[in-house]
Amino acid sequence: MSTFEDLGSLLLVRGADEIDHAGGSLYVHLHRVAKRLRSLGASDTLVIAGLAHAAYGTDGFPTHLFDWQTERPVLDSVIGTEAEQIVYRYGACDRETTWRDLAEHRTVTDRFTGTSEELGAEDIRDFVDLTIVNELDVLDNDAKRAVKLGPFLTEQIPRWQSLASPAVLAESQRILQLQEGVRGHS
Repeated sequence: MSTFEDLGSLLLVRGADEIDHAGGSLYVHLHRVAKRLRSLGASDTLVIAGLAHAAYGTDGFPTHLFDWQTERPVLDSVIGTEAEQIVYRYGACDRETTWRDLAEHRTVTDRFTGTSEELGAEDIRDFVDLTIVNELDVLDNDAKRAVKLGPFLTEQIPRWQSLASPAVLAESQRILQLQEGVRGHS
């Protein structure tokens, strides 16, 4: 089996298909994020990280499939160190202190440990691309959350323009324009 298939099986064993999330189960959401990342030309590593991005829970979704303190080696053994680091960084991110001014300070604050990490260009692009694609999937699949999320993303994504990949920026503009059209006609 491939890493993608191995991870998919592990997510099922951990119950991702039984956890409610935007547009169905967490398992379905994780697959949609990975699929969108792949369609936008993300690296294999980022696609795998996209499939596991909520493994440790997130600042916006506290349910976790793995304990960040004791089970990082389990996930690492399946997806590799680089992908696991992306997953950890994404799940550990304190959104309140990180997101708004990320383009200026390029630092992600870890909500688990309270430490901060300044990211290089490739790491910050992966972090921002995963963040945007995840939020776009929630926007597309959770009408209730879309009411607040759409305007937030419309304001936030331009702040990350210098950090995200061109394909993810184009996709975000397309989705946000569609959402604006829906809001404008309701």
